[in-house]
Amino acid sequence: MAKVKKAYSCKECGNEAPKWFGQCPACGAWGSCSEEVVARAGDTSVKRSSESRPQRVHEIADADHRRIELSSGEMNRVFGGGLVRGSMVLLGGEPGIGKSTLSLQVALATEGVTTLYVSGEESAAQIKMRASRLGAANPECYIYPETLLENILSYAEEMKPDLVVIDSIQTIYSEALESSAGSVSQIRECAARLLKLAKESGISVVIIGHITKDGAIAGPKVLEHIVDVVLSFEGDNNNVYRLLRGIKNRFGATFEIGIYEMREEGLVEVTNPSEILLSHSDEPLSGVSVGAAVDGARPYLIEVQALVSNAAYGTPQRSATGYDYRRLNMLLAVLEKRVGMKMFQKDVFLNFAGGFKVQDTGLDLAIVGAVISSYFDRAIDEGVCLAGEIGLSGEVRPAPRTEQRIAEAARHGFRRVIVSGYLAGRGIKIPEGVEVVYINTVTELPKAMF
Repeated sequence: MAKVKKAYSCKECGNEAPKWFGQCPACGAWGSCSEEVVARAGDTSVKRSSESRPQRVHEIADADHRRIELSSGEMNRVFGGGLVRGSMVLLGGEPGIGKSTLSLQVALATEGVTTLYVSGEESAAQIKMRASRLGAANPECYIYPETLLENILSYAEEMKPDLVVIDSIQTIYSEALESSAGSVSQIRECAARLLKLAKESGISVVIIGHITKDGAIAGPKVLEHIVDVVLSFEGDNNNVYRLLRGIKNRFGATFEIGIYEMREEGLVEVTNPSEILLSHSDEPLSGVSVGAAVDGARPYLIEVQALVSNAAYGTPQRSATGYDYRRLNMLLAVLEKRVGMKMFQKDVFLNFAGGFKVQDTGLDLAIVGAVISSYFDRAIDEGVCLAGEIGLSGEVRPAPRTEQRIAEAARHGFRRVIVSGYLAGRGIKIPEGVEVVYINTVTELPKAMF
């Protein structure tokens, strides 16, 4: 009888150990140990494939990555021009954020593409209810409620669809392993066999993945490594806007974003995000500035709101919604040191319109501008847009893709754009009717804004 080889792995982080453990030595989680059958000892022979042989680089033929143009223009943008045939995509996000809705909506609306939609979480009747609400009806979209991997692969090889959607990878299991669905070994095995299906048959595979309470995609990290594209569907459940963000893309640019609005009839594309991220108040307000941001290759304008008030308690409060709290503290320290503002006596609250999460350092100038405006309770001049990064010594550095930021501001009627002085004389293209103000340090910012 062949000896069974077992391994013990952590359900939280995927760390493997040769014996059982109470607390994971890698992530410190308690009670997360899972016993799994890895293999049966006995057959150690090496099998060599006769079809695959080493080749010189110049002998390899250039591959033409054919793409499937999906019904969603925003998703095509994130993919870099469409879904590549034979690729494997991992889509993750919070529960209830709309991952299944987005996948089913794309499958139903993309005509001419045969889709096998595999659901391990919902029945066919439940999916039919959602499909009726979405309205689109691709006659070549097949619904298959199943959790056994072998059955899924059998139907996929028989039907040969253009696209297979797995909702979700945590519910799929293989008979080759004795562990339960959702375990580290099951997720790893199922993902590897689905990847083999995609590469050998040219079928595009989209797998939906759950995330942990920390926001990371559940399962082993190898799941993100083996797929070609990793997408994150972000947003606040209390807000109507959703962001589809590319984290990894072997066929295009990473950190490209697509923006959707959740409505009763499904997800609607937002082609001009600047309009929804800017307020249309009749009169200027203090503590409000407009910054030109870039995510991936997409420029957009966003409203930055800051509130500075006297600290009611001994320790001033700092709150940032949608922004790195530590970077906000750094910018406040620069204002205190370089400009002489007494921020240690003030509570500071920062917010971005639309509930967006922003990581672009090119918004430093807009954040500092909003804080200065609220500190002095003076509104920034109308039609002013800011784009620049601030260093610890108070210098204003150029933001990436500044030329695109200026063009986006001009397209929305802004007539004065404040940027870094290092760009003066660099020959950047300035649209007609736009005044570009160059500043070198943060001490020059108040005069440029007011």
